[in-house]
Amino acid sequence: MLTIRRRIVLAAAAALFAFLGPLSLTSSPLVATDRLPPQLSDEVFWNMVSEFSETGGYFRSDNFVSNETTFQYVIKNLKKTTPGGVYLGVGPDQNFTYIVAMQPKLAIIFDIRRQNTMQHLMYKALIEMSSDRADFLSKLFSRTRPANLGKSSTAEELFTAYDGIAPNRQLFVQTFQAIKNQLEEHHKFKLTADDEATIQYVFSSFYSGGPDLTYNGVTGGFGRRMPSYAEMMQMTDEEGINRSYLGTEENFRILQDFQKKNLIVPVVGDFAGSRAIRAVAVYLKQHDAFVSAFYVSNVEQYLFQQGDDWSKFYRNVETLPVDATSSFIRSVFNGQALTYQPSGFGLRSVSLLSSIPELLKAFNEGEVRTYYDVVTMSK
Repeated sequence: MLTIRRRIVLAAAAALFAFLGPLSLTSSPLVATDRLPPQLSDEVFWNMVSEFSETGGYFRSDNFVSNETTFQYVIKNLKKTTPGGVYLGVGPDQNFTYIVAMQPKLAIIFDIRRQNTMQHLMYKALIEMSSDRADFLSKLFSRTRPANLGKSSTAEELFTAYDGIAPNRQLFVQTFQAIKNQLEEHHKFKLTADDEATIQYVFSSFYSGGPDLTYNGVTGGFGRRMPSYAEMMQMTDEEGINRSYLGTEENFRILQDFQKKNLIVPVVGDFAGSRAIRAVAVYLKQHDAFVSAFYVSNVEQYLFQQGDDWSKFYRNVETLPVDATSSFIRSVFNGQALTYQPSGFGLRSVSLLSSIPELLKAFNEGEVRTYYDVVTMSK
């Protein structure tokens, strides 16, 4: 017999299905079960990518690499959230560091750009195929692996060894073919010709930029406006501990295990859209799961510049199952963590946490009207 709580969850899911419109239930992940599975089959994984996704949209940058240099500072406090939840995020690989630290039951990465979904699939293939961190970097940047790198190498030693090594075109061609084989032959994912071309475009950028690749694809160090991939992987938390997914071999192994179990699912989704977040909400409620953390970067800043998109986003978040400790991970740029200043002030950012339930309460009580209101609720 269904419990009262279970009936409420299924009723809510049915209501959301009515809102979202029909979804294919053939081998679908959207079938009620009691809990999240310990791993996803290739078929279920691809169904989630396909069925949860919206039509791709536009963003002003390729966003190959994060530019949030204090993103590790919140990890210590993130560990205070209720364990066993689901991680939601946005953007490229900074999500991996949060996933490794929190070790959620499942991770789902939204982004309005389909390119980001393809970049995550590229990462998935490379991480699964790599024997260790040094091998991963060799594949990612199409550089011949230097000698004397092993499992005990620090992040600094890894990137020092790769510094100055020229890209290898033959290795690029071989690795790109291996990526396609891993995704399409091994996993049986149904990539389109456009998807393959997008992966090649992203992979080519990592080939050209190497460890110096930055947020917008321009090579160069942090002193030249944007931090590079190499610099991001050598960042630390406020105590000087490198918690990145390449910080230790153990961290990389944790990430690799997530990828091999298909537990990091990239989705094309607009935060203010009508489908992606709500479809994920249905899935989580049907699996009696909850969101422990939602990394939103500074997407809210843009939503507040786009009519009532910010309001649509919080209405979407309201459909997600959360608990009292569920947190937004927010990146605040342009000095707005201290005083509200117009966009373009600078590139300094700070990573902060904010209670999801408290934000939603303030939103429903009319206390959220500007991005500054959101920032002041973060710490």
